[in-house]
Amino acid sequence: MSRPLRILAAAAALVAAFALWLAWPDLLEPAEIETTPLDLSPERIAEGEYLARAGNCVGCHTAPGGALFAGGRSIRTPFGDVYSTNLTPDPETGIGNWTTADFWRALHHGRSKDGRRLYPAFPYPSYTYVTREDADAIFAYLMSLPPVASPRVEPALRFPYDSRFALQVWRALYFRPAAFEPDAEKDETWNRGAYLVEGLGHCKACHSPRGRLGGIDPDAAYSGGKLPGGGWEAPPLNPSGTMTDAEAAELARLLSTGISKHTAVSGPMAEVVFTSLQHLSEDDIDAIVAYVRTLPAAPSAPSSRRPFSPERYRDVLAAGATIYRERCADCHGRNGEGSPYVYPPLAGNRLVTAPEPTNLIRNVMLGGFPPSTQGNPRPHGMPPFAHQLGAADAAAVLTYIRTSWGNAAPPVTAADVERR
Repeated sequence: MSRPLRILAAAAALVAAFALWLAWPDLLEPAEIETTPLDLSPERIAEGEYLARAGNCVGCHTAPGGALFAGGRSIRTPFGDVYSTNLTPDPETGIGNWTTADFWRALHHGRSKDGRRLYPAFPYPSYTYVTREDADAIFAYLMSLPPVASPRVEPALRFPYDSRFALQVWRALYFRPAAFEPDAEKDETWNRGAYLVEGLGHCKACHSPRGRLGGIDPDAAYSGGKLPGGGWEAPPLNPSGTMTDAEAAELARLLSTGISKHTAVSGPMAEVVFTSLQHLSEDDIDAIVAYVRTLPAAPSAPSSRRPFSPERYRDVLAAGATIYRERCADCHGRNGEGSPYVYPPLAGNRLVTAPEPTNLIRNVMLGGFPPSTQGNPRPHGMPPFAHQLGAADAAAVLTYIRTSWGNAAPPVTAADVERR
C-alpha cells in the first residue's frame, strides 16, 4: 500500500473510532424497550408519589407560581438556562402520550419520547440507576395527576453548547447507562442509602464540583460544589471523612426537619428539605446517613485569601465585635453558643468556618430561613441585614465570627460581600 493510501486509511480509522466513541452511549441502548402495563391502582400511585418525593421531581418541574409538575422552571447552568418540562399527563404538552417504556428511556438513557438527547440538567446520569419497577411507579403517579397545558420552553444556551453535537460529545465523555448493583459486603440499610444518594436522590448533581465542560470528576464527587447562577455553595456531604454516632443522628434530624442542634438549612437546601426529604420515612433517612458516613473526606483546598496587615486586622476585629454585640448576640449568644434547635451556634459551625464564605454571607445579607416542616413547623428565621450593613461592616462582623470562640477560618473582605 502506498504512503498516501496508508495515511488515508489511518485517517479513516481515526474518524471511525471517533464516531464510535461519540455513539457509544447510544449503542448501549436497546433497539426496543419493553412497555409494561400501566398500573393505576391506589397502592401503586401512592408508591410512585413517595418515590417522586424522594427524587424531588416537583422541585425542578414546578415553576414559581406555576402548577405542580407543569414544568417551565429555569435551571441555571454555566452554559445558559435550561427549562424543565411538563410532567403532567397533558397529551399535547406533557407526557400524556408517553408509555412506561418512554419514561424509562428518559430516566435510564437520557432520551425523550421523540428520541431527542436530553440535557443533563435533567440528572439522568444519576437516574440511570433507578430501577425499572420504581420508574414505572413514578410514571403511574405522574399519570394520575390532572393534566396541565404547559408548552415546552426552549433552552437558552450559548454557542456552541446549544448544538446537538456538543450534547453528544458531553454524553460520550460523562454518561454511560448503568444499573444499581448492591454491595454484597454491605448491609441492606447501606445499600438502600447508596441507591437513594447515588440514584433517585441525585445528591451528586449538586454536591460535587464540575469541570469546565460540566462533568463530575469521580474522585471529587460529594466534595462540595458551586451552584450555577444562584450564588450558593453545596457543601461536602462528609467533610472530615469521619462521623460520630451523635453527628449522624444530628444529620438525620437536619435532613428530615431542616434544623439540628448545630445548624440549619437555608437557600436551595431548604427547598429540598421542604419538598422532598421531610416526606421520607425514618428508615430511608437513616439509610441516607449510613451511606453518607462512608463517603471519603473532602480534599482540603488551601485558601487563596490574603491576610490583613496586623493593624488592619485588629481594627476589623474590633469593629466586628461591636457589630456582633449589637446585632447578633441576643440570638446567637455572647460567645457564639446559640440556642440548640432554635438559633444555631456559631462556635464550631461548619457553615461559619467553610473555606468559601459564600453561604454565610448570603445568610447574613439576605436572611437565613429554614423550611417549615412536620418536625419543625415554626422555624426561627434570621432577618436579612443587607439594608443595615454595608459591605465593609458585614465583612468585619463575619471575620470576627469566623475567628472567634475557637473558629479559625480565613477573613472575609468587603469585595467578598459585594460579589455575593
